Amino acid sequence: MLRIRKILNNNAVIVMDNDQEKIALGPGVGFNKQKQDIVVRSTVEKLFVLKEHEKLQQLLERIPEKHFMLSEDIIRHAEKELGTRINEHILIMLTDHVSFAIERLKEGIHVKNKLLQEIKILYKQEFAIGQWAIKHIEEQTQIKMPIDEAAFIALHIHMMKLKGGDLRQTVRQTTIVSEMVERIETCLGISVHEDDIAYERLIMHLHFALTRTKQFHNHVMDEDMLQMIQSKYQTSHQCARTMANEIFAAYEIDFPEEELGYITLHIERLRQG
Repeated sequence: MLRIRKILNNNAVIVMDNDQEKIALGPGVGFNKQKQDIVVRSTVEKLFVLKEHEKLQQLLERIPEKHFMLSEDIIRHAEKELGTRINEHILIMLTDHVSFAIERLKEGIHVKNKLLQEIKILYKQEFAIGQWAIKHIEEQTQIKMPIDEAAFIALHIHMMKLKGGDLRQTVRQTTIVSEMVERIETCLGISVHEDDIAYERLIMHLHFALTRTKQFHNHVMDEDMLQMIQSKYQTSHQCARTMANEIFAAYEIDFPEEELGYITLHIERLRQG
């Protein structure tokens, strides 16, 4: 029996399943419901143990419900096209990316994907899903989504597939990311809690930034956009530059200006909460 403890939105509720708190997702599971109401299990599409998915709860409480539903639509379409279930962790990262992309585009900030052509060739099926996704988002929000976003979405889907890696390199990269976060916290004079969704946002972006630098791939922004970001978010940009200088001194890892522009956006987002 699933009994409601908290309603997050029309399509997401926290329930008690026997003695365990869980997040129940499904079309209309929270619509016209109240605390202590029963949710019919057959109406639930996904069920997450709350203790293991607190970041999902935070995300559901912070972003527009429509953005969450768009991500659910994309995942559902991807699973149908790929003929397999996708790692459940994509729900957090894809939803966060889609919501962030929509808000960025509303402000006129368009981030180019330098790997667009490679993604088209290497991940054809995922890119086709990304193309469907940006068209779907545009139909639902009337916000024009650039083709670069199809590539970003394709990468999120691809990254959710299980694959091996070099443990030593993974540990080294994780250590560097941790130091980057510490430097950003010091620069801003704040502390990012590890159970906060903002922490995961920052960790994920810095991880990908390091990977791109190692592979000589970087985000590309035109000069006008980069200058606008540097001018509009001066505090965050200075923080990004200070962090990059210290990381270069310690590891000889060099972040180009375009990457610092994108990191600036994430730091500004962190500042704003």
